[in-house]
Amino acid sequence: MVSLNFRTLDLNLLRVFDEVMAERNLTRAAHNLSMTQPAVSNALRRLRELVNDELVRRSGFGVEPTPVALALWPSVREALGLLRGALAPGAFDPATATSTFQVAMADATSAKLIPSLIDILEREAPGVNLRVLPLTTRDPRQLLEKGDADLAIGHFPAVIAELGARQQQDELPRFAFERLYDGDYVVVMRRGHPLAGRPLSLDTYCEARHLLVSFSGRPFGFVDEALAARSRQRRVVITVNQFFTAGRVVATTDLLTVLPRHFLSATGMEDELAISELPLAVPEVHVDTLWHRQRQHDAAHQWLREAVSRSAARSGLQGTDASTTTIAP
Repeated sequence: MVSLNFRTLDLNLLRVFDEVMAERNLTRAAHNLSMTQPAVSNALRRLRELVNDELVRRSGFGVEPTPVALALWPSVREALGLLRGALAPGAFDPATATSTFQVAMADATSAKLIPSLIDILEREAPGVNLRVLPLTTRDPRQLLEKGDADLAIGHFPAVIAELGARQQQDELPRFAFERLYDGDYVVVMRRGHPLAGRPLSLDTYCEARHLLVSFSGRPFGFVDEALAARSRQRRVVITVNQFFTAGRVVATTDLLTVLPRHFLSATGMEDELAISELPLAVPEVHVDTLWHRQRQHDAAHQWLREAVSRSAARSGLQGTDASTTTIAP
């Protein structure tokens, strides 16, 4: 990469680059920037000359970034986000805003949060739109890095532990999180199941047939990790990627599953399901909101985070008074 003269660098080139990287399509990027496609192409050409790299190549109906572009984009996106937050810290008025927020969360989380969050939107921000994306990973940092989601809400124990460890090494923080609430999991089965209505022993639990909610489809979860620590295992017959699906399946079979305790009241299936305590100790479940640090001081994003926190409190969930912590990636 050639040496840049920042005194003459046109920052609009970076805005174009960021939008093209986000959309992977010149036509959509031009529309979002209120520019013509030739103008976008010209801006890319100028930036290519500055960095001495092709940056993007045509691929199918869009473009694919080069390794240099992929390495450059996170820093460009973070810098632009910090500039926006610094130059317009109070530019968001929820009463008149027409923003669209994208939030990634599992169905068990959305079932509890969304009703009260919609109430907040209708009363305070009637022009704001919300897009709930399915959470398909326990590590949503790539979604946040690429701008595909403004906020991720879920149980991310490995991510939070890794970020905390890196923070101890004084690395530059790139993500922030807030503890939204704490919860626990229970064994769930159909109301007439032979094991319903009595405590489960570890032997009985391991001998049963199980359904696992797995975002990745991998038949091994935190319960299996706890069992492995005791040199025990269970038979996972099927995996599904939604908690609602899990509840419906076990309501009509002899399979056991493990679901968040707070989720059961939102299923509409309480009369069909029986619960039992897990026969072994598992780590406490922490549900966190996670976002990219470049959005930390963005007024619209701050309002979204605060609205989510209020929604959790109104929904009767625990741990809604946790403080925000900025941590390294």
